[in-house]
Amino acid sequence: QVQLVESGGGLVQAGGSLRLSCAASPRTFSSYNSAWFRQAPGKDREFVAAISRSGGVTNYGNSVKGRFTISRDNAKNTVYLQMNSLTPEDTAVYYCAASIIRYPTVSTACDYWGQGTQVTVSS
Repeated sequence: QVQLVESGGGLVQAGGSLRLSCAASPRTFSSYNSAWFRQAPGKDREFVAAISRSGGVTNYGNSVKGRFTISRDNAKNTVYLQMNSLTPEDTAVYYCAASIIRYPTVSTACDYWGQGTQVTVSS
C-alpha cells in the first residue's frame, strides 16, 4: 500500500501563498506519478497539477497555470505544491494522489489518495 499525507493547508489572504506537502511511503515513491487535485463544496474534484516519476514532466489545470508549481523530492519521498497569487476561488480541500501506471490528470487515473488538507483563501 502507498500512504499519502498532506500538510501545509490553512487560511491565507487573497494574493498570498501557501506551500503544500505530500509525504509518501514507501521509499519507492519515485515509481509513481503524482498529482494534486482539489474539491470545493458542491463541486467535482478538479485536477490541479501532475508530475511524472522523476519530475521531468509537469501539467497544470488551466485555472492554476502560471500561479502554482508542482515539484517533487524523491529523496524525501515528498511532492510539493507551491501556490502563489491565491484567490478565494482556490478555496478547497486539496488532495495528493499517486498512480502506478497512468499519468494522473483525471481522478479516475489515480490509485492512491491522501486525506486532504483544507486551503481557505479570504478576500
